[in-house]
Amino acid sequence: MAPWFRALLLGAFLFPALVESLVRHYKFSVVSKNTTKLCATKSIVTVDGLFPGPTLNAREDDTVIVTVTNHVTDNVTIHWHGVRQFLTGWSDGPAYITQCPIQPGQSYIYNFTLTGQRGSLLWHAHVSWLRATLHGAIVILPKRGIPYPFPKPDKEKIIILAEWWKADVEAVIKQATQSGLPPNVSDTHTINGHPGPVPGCSSQGYTLHVESGKTYLLRIINAAVNDELFFKIAGHNLTIVEVDASYVKPFQIDTIFISPGQTTNALLTANQGIGKYIITLSPFMDAPVGLDNLTNYATLRYKGTPTNPPTILTSVPAQNATPVTYSFVDSLRSLNSPQYPAKVPLTIDHSLFFTVGVGVNPCDTCVNGSKLVGAVNNVSFVMPTIGLLQAYRYNISGVYTVDFPANPPIPFNYTGNSPSNLQTNNGTRLYRLSFNSTVQIVLQDTAVIAPENHPTHLHGFNFFVVGKGLGNFDKNKDPQKFNLVDPVERNTVAVPTGGWVAIRFKADNPGVWFLHCHLEVHTTWGLKMAFLVENGKGPNETLPPPPSDLPKC
Repeated sequence: MAPWFRALLLGAFLFPALVESLVRHYKFSVVSKNTTKLCATKSIVTVDGLFPGPTLNAREDDTVIVTVTNHVTDNVTIHWHGVRQFLTGWSDGPAYITQCPIQPGQSYIYNFTLTGQRGSLLWHAHVSWLRATLHGAIVILPKRGIPYPFPKPDKEKIIILAEWWKADVEAVIKQATQSGLPPNVSDTHTINGHPGPVPGCSSQGYTLHVESGKTYLLRIINAAVNDELFFKIAGHNLTIVEVDASYVKPFQIDTIFISPGQTTNALLTANQGIGKYIITLSPFMDAPVGLDNLTNYATLRYKGTPTNPPTILTSVPAQNATPVTYSFVDSLRSLNSPQYPAKVPLTIDHSLFFTVGVGVNPCDTCVNGSKLVGAVNNVSFVMPTIGLLQAYRYNISGVYTVDFPANPPIPFNYTGNSPSNLQTNNGTRLYRLSFNSTVQIVLQDTAVIAPENHPTHLHGFNFFVVGKGLGNFDKNKDPQKFNLVDPVERNTVAVPTGGWVAIRFKADNPGVWFLHCHLEVHTTWGLKMAFLVENGKGPNETLPPPPSDLPKC
């Protein structure tokens, strides 16, 4: 045996990860594409002319390098939603948080490693409302030779849920911002780009093809802009095995509840009679708030089904079916196996209480002399004009402060009658965390103007959902009911209408990390804040300098 070959074998034995992990290169061209849906044509912003966009495929611990080139007139960024971005905060993607946008005609290379992650995530634009059409799936397979912790499916299918406006979405939000009023709701929901039939415009809709006896892993992704959704297949139960790229204890259910930014992997066994079964995609809203209330009807079709068969129907959850959402959410538990333990922080360094909701601020140029705003602890976040991470790295003064309040400035009955003063404070205020500190956040909905469900996303970390409840959080009683053994691990969690949710995480990733409502209307209004996580000791706990091609503002 040649010495070099012996050395290669020895290296493979001693450093298997170096052999198993790959570097995967992608090129994303952001281009405009004329697209016809709902019997109307408009130009949309896409990657490579596709809606939804291309799937990013990789394995756990692979490094992914994506060159994004902007060929449209809008500024663009891409966020890799749910990717931990350990020590790669420059590649996270939210505009003016970790980078300036990619300007027309410019490119930026995103470079990150999928450390310890496997499952379904999504990528999407993270500037203005471009993510309405600029989004796609991220599929992270386990390391080669590592099986799923559930029966291996025969096939896998990606199901991307989204919204569609007949109008130009950027014009919709621009008009709303100028008026100070809520934006027009979408005209329909889509499944893998198919809108389904709507009044005044027939459409075949999406068809999911299956074969009798086979099991399918459905990778369901909610890329909608503002709508939480129910997903249901007539006559079939779904076995939930993963959410937000974290394995869960499998359970069966007939209706999935999924918020914008969330993902759900479900096993579907084609064990019913050959035929055609309706698939329903319908909105959830249990508050007096306007939304796109149309149901998208798609079909599941067995191989061998005759032409024009009768469609087997199912009931559609009521729009305000809160118990259906609880049935799904309360069933989620981390797998918490020896191979995939739930490492829940048991001691807490920072115990934070954040109110999330809306308010009303003066606006001289708006229709009613006022505008709707969003706020965390009564602070409406003001976006800077350069990237916060850049400002932190280079000690640029005057961009932000680190005085974000750990508690509401003025306590009140959060889920009771609205206070007389609906105004919020404006500011680019961050909360500072030392490296490796443990954090608990209680996210409390408020009834100011109206209580509402807020799906909240934290960049740069997964967190454990240790508790939730209705009404005001009771700091003395409610923690006694926390699940600290096998709580579900997520990156996006729905704060229940008129209630609260408690999450925990370890701040082991230096950088500036966005926390915001993933209903884009609320993010636009200012329902967002950011954490500044300081460096630790040594290069493995320190954010490297930015890449040379970091976009300039």
